[in-house]
Amino acid sequence: MNVTGQIKAYIASQPEPKRSDMQALHGIILEIMPACKLWFLDGKNSENKTVSNPNIGYGLHTIKYADGKTRPFYQIGLSANTTGISVYILGITDKTYLAKTYGKKIGKANVTGYCIKFKKLGDINMEVLKEAIKYGIEEQH
Repeated sequence: MNVTGQIKAYIASQPEPKRSDMQALHGIILEIMPACKLWFLDGKNSENKTVSNPNIGYGLHTIKYADGKTRPFYQIGLSANTTGISVYILGITDKTYLAKTYGKKIGKANVTGYCIKFKKLGDINMEVLKEAIKYGIEEQH
């Protein structure tokens, strides 16, 4: 199955209302990043053990490790978790920026250095989330 098929199957596997929220977010991120590289990570490691929730990735970002090694990864991530949905914004150098800039105005969400976690789309201000995603993309260029 190709990446687009994996993404569709993953979103379809979610219970409502999470499924509709994930579908809406997927569409919104694709509007912001129309020609981006798509990723699907099933959350399993090389031994096929589950190590994280599956996630959808958008865009291309190079992760740099302390030992100097690098690897390609996504810029923006989307994942369902037990309590709701997480949006990952990777590559921001200032780990306090998201919380300081968007934490108070985004609504009912937990905002960390690179993750915005919320229960459902209705709990957050979508325009503020879009601003945060756009900032994360621009920070990479």
